[in-house]
Amino acid sequence: MRNSVAPNAEKPTDVHLNGQTIINELIRNMELGRFEMAYSVLLPCVFAVYLHPDDHARLSGIFPLIVEDARRALGARVTAMNRARGFGLGRGKKADKEHRIASTNWVIQFFPDSEGSVPQGDVEIHSELNEAAQPAFRGTKTTLLGREPSVTSRRPAAGVTQEVMRSDPAFAEIRYEDDSGPQIYLVTQNTVRVGRGGDDALMDVALYASDEVSREHLTLRREAATGQFLITDRSTNGTWVNGRRLKKNIEEPLPERADIGVGEVLTLQFEAKR
Repeated sequence: MRNSVAPNAEKPTDVHLNGQTIINELIRNMELGRFEMAYSVLLPCVFAVYLHPDDHARLSGIFPLIVEDARRALGARVTAMNRARGFGLGRGKKADKEHRIASTNWVIQFFPDSEGSVPQGDVEIHSELNEAAQPAFRGTKTTLLGREPSVTSRRPAAGVTQEVMRSDPAFAEIRYEDDSGPQIYLVTQNTVRVGRGGDDALMDVALYASDEVSREHLTLRREAATGQFLITDRSTNGTWVNGRRLKKNIEEPLPERADIGVGEVLTLQFEAKR
């Protein structure tokens, strides 16, 4: 499936592409690429972002920061979509399906356009619903402008993205089970925020649980120089590490393997990767 927005007013030639625009288009692509199933809706989670070569060169130094911010924004959007399930239902109406992704994390990779189809200041996004890129799990393709993309054959982005996923280092793994079922979160960034989240509180690990879990319950921080993880309790109802309650707002070292108790409601099984 291929989608594009309606044409806008004439685009100034000096417009610079920024990170917020890229993130907005990733969210739009995700929403357009829904794959309906009987009880849930799969959303694309593997994205290949094509930029004009000049834009790619200008932004190349901050791609990791854009990816980190985009992952948080995508996760927050999915959380918001699921929180709205069944809102305002009348008698006899069924609750909306759960929205989820068919992988453990979002994969976002940037490429310079080599086919001359992406103007400067524009972006073209190809997506897949999972890293295997099976024919039945195709995502969608969107463009920022209302132009018809000149690309007629599929770019080789999926294969490249799969290699990126396999080589993308995971610093740690977090396993847990909340109200949405068993989950695995791969830590690929140096800061991880954990909690119920909300519109003004975007979480990396958004927990589906009762109000005993705070909107921002705890923070994990990795020291890049040493690989050491540290944990900070930011909650109302407490955080435990291997049975010991942490002092609120005091950062403490986190063992390489630890059971993290969240408000006496659920447990995160943390394991650092070396």
